[in-house]
Amino acid sequence: MSDFPAGRTPRNRRDTQPNYGDRVPPHNLDAERGLIASIIIDGETLQRCLSEKITPEFFFDPKHQDIYAAAVKLSQENTGIDEITLTEQLRRDGRLDSAGGAAYVNELTGQVASSAHAPHWMVIVREKHFLRCLISTSVSTVEKAHSHTEGIDRLLEDVEQSFFRISESRIAETSQQIDKPIEEAMEMVARMIAENGRVQGVPTGFRDLDTLTYGFQSGQMIVVAARPGMGKTSIALNFIEAAMFPTPNSGREPAHVLMFSLEMPARELAMRLLCSRARVNLQKMRSSRPDAQTQLDLVQASNEYRGKPLIVDDNGGQTILEIRAKCRRIARRRKLDMVVIDYIQLINGLDASIPREQQIAEVSRSIKAMAKEFQIPIIALAQLNRKSEDEARQPKMSDLRESGSIEQDADIVMLISRPNVSQSKAAEAEAEQMGQDGCFARQLIVAKNRNGPTNDLDLLWNPGLTRFETPAKSHSNE
Repeated sequence: MSDFPAGRTPRNRRDTQPNYGDRVPPHNLDAERGLIASIIIDGETLQRCLSEKITPEFFFDPKHQDIYAAAVKLSQENTGIDEITLTEQLRRDGRLDSAGGAAYVNELTGQVASSAHAPHWMVIVREKHFLRCLISTSVSTVEKAHSHTEGIDRLLEDVEQSFFRISESRIAETSQQIDKPIEEAMEMVARMIAENGRVQGVPTGFRDLDTLTYGFQSGQMIVVAARPGMGKTSIALNFIEAAMFPTPNSGREPAHVLMFSLEMPARELAMRLLCSRARVNLQKMRSSRPDAQTQLDLVQASNEYRGKPLIVDDNGGQTILEIRAKCRRIARRRKLDMVVIDYIQLINGLDASIPREQQIAEVSRSIKAMAKEFQIPIIALAQLNRKSEDEARQPKMSDLRESGSIEQDADIVMLISRPNVSQSKAAEAEAEQMGQDGCFARQLIVAKNRNGPTNDLDLLWNPGLTRFETPAKSHSNE
């Protein structure tokens, strides 16, 4: 019986060939082609493969083994990976013909539009590889059991070691000694002492909120939720402005921010940012010609934003895999301090056949995983359902639309709501007396704060300026 199924040839790089018995072992050539094409399109895919300990033998097709091995060599030599460099490397290795030739390498990238689904393909390739390993080890175990001449204890020990090696190679090494985390924690303590109570993370722009959260911290998933028309996008843009323009004498550099706007085009976001920064009423400007001073204020705000490290992606209908891939690509090119997603329920699910609640749960888990992977705060806006309005009460975390997983995954959950009628009228009248006219009273309910206290914060929302502000009374008491 041949060691290889029909159509396969021995590999020179292997000393022994796996024995799969008389059946073709599990494999998925479409997933292999997709993963190889993603490596050519996006070099970050190869780094992820290497972090998952994927070797050429993970691929079933010998052509894919050769191409992957060539890509690894190029990466080790710090050479860019594309169709030309791969073809040249295969030619130097004497494996261009066995890899299907230059035509096959070029054909691979023509079959895949982007690398967004590379993580999914990688999971399939890994799974099929380990299934083949299990089959090969099982076949070998049967043959050894039929022909063993040594004691049963020795055979059991060999079999146990064989299966343990498969399990060990399947699981990524993520455990670590406590020494390094302890050292990192002490560095945080030292920074707290040195900064004497100043905000540790990315500042929010609201002093009371900074007091509760100490700023948005690395690895955190922050959810801001509200009903439509309550100012979710406005407060997100306020957070971005605070990150872009640190307070004087804070010693901070502008944060590098990436915003995914799945609902609003980038030019509309830019208009809101400018009007908020210049304190120009957007609604009035659209209905009448702005005066000379307003134009000067807008020009100054525009100049202040120019060159700031803010990237906006306004492509709608994206999946979480596409968003994650774009974050990786940008983080590889430049620093990334914070990501804002507007908003969770507009992210497309990966599998349309499963209930929407499960799709959103997967999106939520992925956002939290991204925050940990990039070690940055990720602000994710979300919609609330109608229950709080129907029941005439303040919103709570269970009102998060389409999934209860969001409140579980999030480190901080903030809900924007209206105070009761009497409180709203009193706050708005007081704001008008203090020169903050055109504002609506809002409460920012910090419903969850994994690393600190919760509280309700009084804010004023000025839709004309597209910004939230702290009531003037609070300023006078500081």
